[in-house]
Amino acid sequence: MLLYLICYGAGMFFASSAHYYMSGAVIMAAALGLYVYDYKKSGNLLHMRAVFSLFWVGGQGVSCLKLSRLQTDWEPETWACFFVAFTAFWTIYGMTAKRLSGKNTRHKRVWRGWKEARQTLMQNAGTSDADSLFMALFLVTGVSLAAFLLEAAVLGYIPFLVRGVPHAYSHFHISGVHYFTVSCVLSPSFAVLLFKEKSRLTLTRKRVAVGLVSISLAIPILCVSRFQLIFAVLLAVITYMQVSGRQKIRYLAGAVLCLLPLYIILTIARSHDIAYLNGIFEMKYEAMPIFITQPYMYIANNYDNFNCLVKELPRYTLGVKGLFPLWALTGLKFLRPELAAYPIYTTKEELTTVTLFYDAYYDFGIVGVFFFACVLGGVSAWLSQRAHDSENPLWQLFYAQAVMYLMLSFFTTWYSNPTTWFYFAVTGTVMLFAEWNKRRRAVIQRS
Repeated sequence: MLLYLICYGAGMFFASSAHYYMSGAVIMAAALGLYVYDYKKSGNLLHMRAVFSLFWVGGQGVSCLKLSRLQTDWEPETWACFFVAFTAFWTIYGMTAKRLSGKNTRHKRVWRGWKEARQTLMQNAGTSDADSLFMALFLVTGVSLAAFLLEAAVLGYIPFLVRGVPHAYSHFHISGVHYFTVSCVLSPSFAVLLFKEKSRLTLTRKRVAVGLVSISLAIPILCVSRFQLIFAVLLAVITYMQVSGRQKIRYLAGAVLCLLPLYIILTIARSHDIAYLNGIFEMKYEAMPIFITQPYMYIANNYDNFNCLVKELPRYTLGVKGLFPLWALTGLKFLRPELAAYPIYTTKEELTTVTLFYDAYYDFGIVGVFFFACVLGGVSAWLSQRAHDSENPLWQLFYAQAVMYLMLSFFTTWYSNPTTWFYFAVTGTVMLFAEWNKRRRAVIQRS
């Protein structure tokens, strides 16, 4: 933490004197140092606090480079919010983990020697039900496909087949139905858990599972949703790394390399050519290659969007903005449209992605950022302990989702997004069904 304090202060100083490259460099160095600290301590490449340190602080460092004309100097309150968000999460995570490890001797073993505990866990991992997982994979993929076909029939088009319409996917939504369409991103992860049940998986089921995964990956391609495709693949890779204990950075790197050709194809299918993107991003160095410009802006500009919020927000919404999942999933947003009628403050109309703490500030300002970071840190530590101690591999899917949201903490307000809670609900339903099915079988065997 001392390293972060020093580097953060230096980053603010360099930014105030317009030495943006130096500002970005010292903050990115802090992110890397914080990640290495927690990785060495835990032995876990996907340690939640380490991941948050690397991507939240590292993303801030990337933004500090100021490579686009859209980016401006941040307000002092913006700097304070980013600092509070990280330090509150980091501190509460550590305190909660220490408290949990003090109560649970098995968790002490996990915390001090993650790899050793993972081997013990996987030796006892035969607690999931292959039948339940196969049924979950079949139902989730089938419902997702049915929802996609319904949207295509009602709306009259498939985004992948449309040309010259950059925002075709943005309009490919039927309210309520689209949650089921995008639930396909969970299918590859269910397949990962299913294939861990080697002794209980027939050849026919393996072939059917591969077909179902292919369908689940085809849906985001047909929707030209690059994000959903990336989310599905990376979530499956993270889930595999968790349940197998084989944590190699090359797995994530390999997934990214495999996704690059599909990403380019989907970018073309969305009619996002280089001239269109360069016109939006407004890079200071106009000859910057697009494969650098695009990921840079998808990371960097989100912090500047937060700065726009700090400068332009007229008043706090006192929790209404952050409770959007409640208004959306219950349908209250249709009865009371004003509950969802809050503008997004951004540097440019087309660049609508924001950070994880955007809505927390929207609701209560820097106090909201502090409390949200505290809750997130505490829950993350609890989930880490629960996933590491539990013999039910479905907890690893919960963990993998949480890691994804921390990994993409620079991207959007995950926990005020109803889709996030829909994914959690689907995962929880599958877990409850698997437990019920397991107990039912045990009763049958005893009788």
